[in-house]
Amino acid sequence: MKNIRRNVVALIICVLLCFLSMFISDRIQKNFGSTKIETGTISTEKGDVAYKLYIPYSASETNRAPGLLLLHGYQNDHETSAAYAIELSRRGFVVLAIDEYGHGDTPIPMKERGWTNHKVTVNFGEDSEENKTYAMISGPLRYKVLMNFSTLSFFDDRYSKGTDGSAVSDSAMGGIASYAYLSSLPYVDNTRLGISGHSMGTWASWSVAAAYAGAKDEKGVDITPKATVLQCGELFRDSVYDGSKYFFNNVLLLQAKYDEFSYFRDYKSFVTDDLLDTPLRTEFLGVSKNESEWNTTYGSFSDGSARRIELLNTNHRLTTHNKHGMVAALDWFDNAIGFESGLTSNDQVFMIKEWLVFLALLSALFGMIPLMNLLLTLPFFAPIACGIPNRPNREKSGKKWWKGAIITMAIAALTYPFLTQLGHGLLPLPENIFRMTIGNGFLSWYLVLIIIMVVTTLISYKKSKKRGDPLDYADLGFAGEKKAKHIDWNMFLRSIVLVLSMILFMYILLFISMKLFTLDFRFIWPLFRLFSLERFGQFLVYIPIFALFFLLNNSKIFAQMRVKEARMKGARAFFVSWYHNALCMVGGILIVILIEYIPFFLGIGPGADLLFSPTFGGPFMSLLIVFAPQVIVFSILCTITYRKTGNVFTGALLVATLACWIVTGGSAIL
Repeated sequence: MKNIRRNVVALIICVLLCFLSMFISDRIQKNFGSTKIETGTISTEKGDVAYKLYIPYSASETNRAPGLLLLHGYQNDHETSAAYAIELSRRGFVVLAIDEYGHGDTPIPMKERGWTNHKVTVNFGEDSEENKTYAMISGPLRYKVLMNFSTLSFFDDRYSKGTDGSAVSDSAMGGIASYAYLSSLPYVDNTRLGISGHSMGTWASWSVAAAYAGAKDEKGVDITPKATVLQCGELFRDSVYDGSKYFFNNVLLLQAKYDEFSYFRDYKSFVTDDLLDTPLRTEFLGVSKNESEWNTTYGSFSDGSARRIELLNTNHRLTTHNKHGMVAALDWFDNAIGFESGLTSNDQVFMIKEWLVFLALLSALFGMIPLMNLLLTLPFFAPIACGIPNRPNREKSGKKWWKGAIITMAIAALTYPFLTQLGHGLLPLPENIFRMTIGNGFLSWYLVLIIIMVVTTLISYKKSKKRGDPLDYADLGFAGEKKAKHIDWNMFLRSIVLVLSMILFMYILLFISMKLFTLDFRFIWPLFRLFSLERFGQFLVYIPIFALFFLLNNSKIFAQMRVKEARMKGARAFFVSWYHNALCMVGGILIVILIEYIPFFLGIGPGADLLFSPTFGGPFMSLLIVFAPQVIVFSILCTITYRKTGNVFTGALLVATLACWIVTGGSAIL
């Protein structure tokens, strides 16, 4: 009874902490009652574009406010733009943050952006067929779409149209229709509009700005964007588009010093002062060679010629939440568009909201543990807790454990860069079934690791059989000692029900948070979102592979490589067993992080680019800073569940479901 009461109290605390964190986060995003938030969809020819709209209560038809359109990056959604939305709405802007094609709640697939049958491997306008920087491509549809992210629909036909009749038709990815919607709102001053985007959203920003260059509404009012802020954007030469038709007012480029994507640092290994003296950069700034400097404004805001490149001491992903970048952007919009809020650009609250949402996420995740403990007291679930086998001869320690750990980490590190990128672009999967682009990268990696784990387990079994002491299913974590000769399918099925109960609990917390506070569970990066029917269908497609991977992975790490502390009680025993488990689960990823970032921070360049090529840099390298913390949390959950149940079913199925949820819930869908 004492344990039951303790778990009930822990569960209540987790739920209350989750909702309290979300409540305060909601107050912050609404500027403590000064901003109203609406969600909805914008109807377009290709379908509906989902949005989140921030409306200061000071904005009205008689007191129209300036407006800003926010465009997120690849694998993100509208909530990734929340930092800018919060700070600008606090200052009186009406802010529209959308989900671009194939992302978040927008059902329009990413392929509607369009594609061509060629790619350019340098900045546009600096390419040629002779040096093979303008080359023909073939392969899966998703590969052609991904290779054409830099291709914009307003570029010359040589770039924006393929020789096979293909074309990049809407590189704004819903942004053009969204800008029209924003400009039509009666409480928005459509003569004072701006755009900001991050990464993929910068290409969309260029496209929206081009579409509305010199545009007028039905009353003849000029609604040309007055400013554009590019958060890690690519530049291109003026020669790639019709300069007499398209122009861009007051453009600020936020340059991340440690940007993992080569095209956002002009395909150089590292961002140095020399970057400013290239024709690409001097043409953008409107200066001569040797005249350009970081963090310096050139041109004039009054005629739209203002240009600036702000150097930020951060990486690609974190640019969206960089304080220095936010200061530069707020000052830029102030000068280009003008707003009188009484707040300085250093007065920022967005990270408080971000940390609180993260606290809510952790509360929901770890709230599943006391719930599991309570459910395991019920007769139906009680057989799951069979206990860790008391077999000291099977426990690993010292050199024996480290040998297995080093092999495990090395395999993960060596395969991650290649297999994730292979699956991301070129793995021949049925694209009408496997539609999650980042999910395909993990699918490819997991499939190979599954084969490796099966082979190594069979090798271990044969060796143990030769010794006359063969491994059984209790040693693999697939049964208790009493039923060690067979996989305990009864336990497996009950574990599925247990995990579904835990996930349902978390999903209910998320549902309530979304309905009450229009906030999901994340930290900067989208993590857990409510499913649409289409995305839940994708979850069902990927979950079998994810489940098989984590079952074998947990069997290898938690059962076959278990340490004696795994079956001991107490905080020290937990820490020791978790440390060993976590090192095996995340160690390979940490090795890749070190390989990628140590030379980068030394001013040489990103490791993947240097060792292999820029092909193996980019999305899956920049994803590491998000992926590694996820796996660490997974290792904690798996350690707790393994020590509680004595088998790998609950932990493996739980983290497999969470991982698959992250991949399919809101990220890019082809």
